[in-house]
Amino acid sequence: MKYVLIGCGRIATNHIKAVKDNNLQLVAVCDIVPENMEILLAKHGLENDESIKRYTDYRKMIAAEKPTLAAIATESGKHAQIALDCLDMGVNLIIEKPMAMSIADADRIIQKAEEKGLKVSACHQNRFNIAVQEMRNAVESGRFGKISHGSIHVRWNRNRNYYDQAPWRGTWEQDGGCLMNQCIHGIDLLRWMMNSQPVSVYGVTRQRQHDYLEAEDIGVAVVQFENGSVATIEGTTNVYPQNLEETLYLFGEDGTVKLGGKSTNAIDVWQFRAEADSKAGFHEEAENVYGNGHSSLYRDVIEAIEKDRKPYVDAQAGKDALEMILAIYKSQKTKQAVTLPLGDFASTDMKGEF
Repeated sequence: MKYVLIGCGRIATNHIKAVKDNNLQLVAVCDIVPENMEILLAKHGLENDESIKRYTDYRKMIAAEKPTLAAIATESGKHAQIALDCLDMGVNLIIEKPMAMSIADADRIIQKAEEKGLKVSACHQNRFNIAVQEMRNAVESGRFGKISHGSIHVRWNRNRNYYDQAPWRGTWEQDGGCLMNQCIHGIDLLRWMMNSQPVSVYGVTRQRQHDYLEAEDIGVAVVQFENGSVATIEGTTNVYPQNLEETLYLFGEDGTVKLGGKSTNAIDVWQFRAEADSKAGFHEEAENVYGNGHSSLYRDVIEAIEKDRKPYVDAQAGKDALEMILAIYKSQKTKQAVTLPLGDFASTDMKGEF
């Protein structure tokens, strides 16, 4: 299957690893900074592979190479337009998080993919973590019983050096704050595990330690769901001196599970009524906080294309995670609870908030 990568920055190495793991035919890479392409390819021993073309214009690349699948790993604010252009040119997509920066753009991507009969997967790779899959299986089989509540805590560190690496980071137009960039994976998992549609969100965000950014570095929220359950969200990049944890809790009448580790890659607590065997203590080793999920997500998308089915993490899942964060932003802006589904709202509507 012919494949191209658009954007060769920080996360791109996980995509190249997934490409190699799944024996995709990497025909080209694209970045507006040529050096980024060379650094990425060299990291994977591909710098002398003449079959891999280099482009600085993704439209020219798509037109020339005619790939079946493309991954978009540019700055967040460019995801939507690139996705729409690629769909117009008949390419299936894996889009790094967030899928878009506005509800309107997310809807456009979903609609265009349906019109063209193409597959779009939002790159929420942590859904494929072994610990996460175990929790999801317990949810789907009803082992928690009536869900009481859940929570996600993403307690990480991002310092000045991180933000100085790229001028788009922490801007409302191209990135958003810690909730949109660092915490979206955890927020996606929480919404998914609650197994009910959210109906209202009350959120508070602040900028406490990164006054050189436009966006927030701490956000907390309370979410109410259709079935009466509730959940809390805490996300921050203000933890001294380094990443502490990404922890997901789910509490039901018949079970309690806590996933932990740096990126929900460990089972810290696993207790169910009438179950002698506990999975507590399981830990999946990962090279970095992005985990091992990219390869599994790629495998699923390849199969979805071949078998003409929906990807396991489809475009609607991408919109759902985006909607939760934009609802928190809107709540901060209006100082009121926000009802869901959310009408059109964009990260740029937060300009001037801090």
